[in-house]
Amino acid sequence: MSTLSITARTEAGGTVVLSPIGEIDGDNAHEIREAVSGLLVNGTPRMIRVEMAGVAFIDSVGIGALVHCYHAAAASGVRLVLTNPTAYVHRLLYVSGLLGLFGSPARPPEHQLTEPV
Repeated sequence: MSTLSITARTEAGGTVVLSPIGEIDGDNAHEIREAVSGLLVNGTPRMIRVEMAGVAFIDSVGIGALVHCYHAAAASGVRLVLTNPTAYVHRLLYVSGLLGLFGSPARPPEHQLTEPV
C-alpha cells in the first residue's frame, strides 16, 4: 500500500496550494480527487495550484485523477495547474501529452534529472 499526504494552504491572492507528498496511484488517487472536490464545494478559490515536488511516483490512475481534478475545477470556473513536477512526473506528463493541460514547463527540471531525456 502506498502512502500519500496532502496539505493545503491559501495564499493572500486566493490561490489554494495543494502539496501532495508520496505516491499517487490506484490505492490513493481518490484522496487528491476528494481534496480538490472539497475545495470546490466549500468555496471557489481563484486558482488551485498542485505543488508536485513531493510526488515520487504516479501511475495512470493517479494521472487520471489529476485530469478529473482539472475538469472538475474548470467546470467550476477555477484554473488548476501543476507546478514543480519531479523529473519522473514531468516525463510521464510529457509522454501522455498532458503538460500543456496542466500548465507545466515544457522542459524537465534539470537539477532533478538522473538520466538523459
